[in-house]
Amino acid sequence: MAQRPVMELVSTIRHDGDGGVLDDLDTVRGTHRWLQRQPGLPGAATGDPVVDEALRAAIVGVRRAVRALFARVVSPAPPSPADARRLMPAGEALAHLNEAAAREPVAPQLHWPDEGAPAARLLSAESDPGVRLIAALARDAVDFLSGPERERLRACHAPRCVRYFIRSHGRQEWCKPSCGNRARVARHYERTRAADPS
Repeated sequence: MAQRPVMELVSTIRHDGDGGVLDDLDTVRGTHRWLQRQPGLPGAATGDPVVDEALRAAIVGVRRAVRALFARVVSPAPPSPADARRLMPAGEALAHLNEAAAREPVAPQLHWPDEGAPAARLLSAESDPGVRLIAALARDAVDFLSGPERERLRACHAPRCVRYFIRSHGRQEWCKPSCGNRARVARHYERTRAADPS
């Protein structure tokens, strides 16, 4: 199942496997590569937006706002350790996300074919694909944060993991099985170390 755009965006910060953090959006080239892997975003798959430093910074700004609000959602549990010490204040994050979502004025349009069910889509008069992209990312975040999935959002606290994930069942503690394995190994190591006083 494909992840929501907002989850893909926050997952551009990830562990590097050696205790550090990688940022898929740290360069214009990295941002371009990430966008090419996001076919559901307006203009992303076709390469329509010109990926320059301004667009990269705008995407990173939305990500910072979303990760700050994700930290607020998972509280009182700790946020992702990747940015826990440098989170954008919640009020600033809300304002940034809402401003980004409002950059593209859209109007819902109802389409009803002769055969089949009616469907709604958003019609935009915005010609700049970069603006459409930023607004789409922000709108997906607004939709997620105001919807029922928000209640299942968790920060993975396996060793070296910095991801947020949507819990798929009540007992899920980690974002993926490999994180669960690392957490169990780390707990076993701590237990055996504590039991051996030498």
